[in-house]
Amino acid sequence: MVKNVGAAGLERIELRRLTERIGKLYSVLHEAAEAESTPLAGAWTPAVDVCETADAICIRIEVPGVSASQIRIALNGDKIRIYGEKKKRSVRQRIISHLCSERNYGRFNRVVPLRWTISIKDTKAELRNGVLLIHLPKIKDRRGSEFRIPINRN
Repeated sequence: MVKNVGAAGLERIELRRLTERIGKLYSVLHEAAEAESTPLAGAWTPAVDVCETADAICIRIEVPGVSASQIRIALNGDKIRIYGEKKKRSVRQRIISHLCSERNYGRFNRVVPLRWTISIKDTKAELRNGVLLIHLPKIKDRRGSEFRIPINRN
């Protein structure tokens, strides 16, 4: 069965599609601007993977040599911030000179913009083998859905 839609209906459908595309473009530009922001002086930025499934967002962050007590996670409306400090290990023997030193030490900071509605109370984080895995369950967007409200009779 095909539903016949008039010209005004097609215009509304096209306007809705255009609005959704502009919203996605704005989100992508916002994420790019966040990624370009300059890090704190002396801070390093850990590598991050952000993956989306049907019901959650998974963030993987490489923080080798950092314990869970050295990491802080702050989640607010539209972004998640992962920060902390990786301490230099104490020297066991006298080193005459470093021939090569490529590992990062000191403060680290990473901000990941979120364009999804997240269930904060169900969020979980786990640190395993130098990789921090943050699981952010999505909340189904209820805008535009119809809800029936029962009427009590007195």
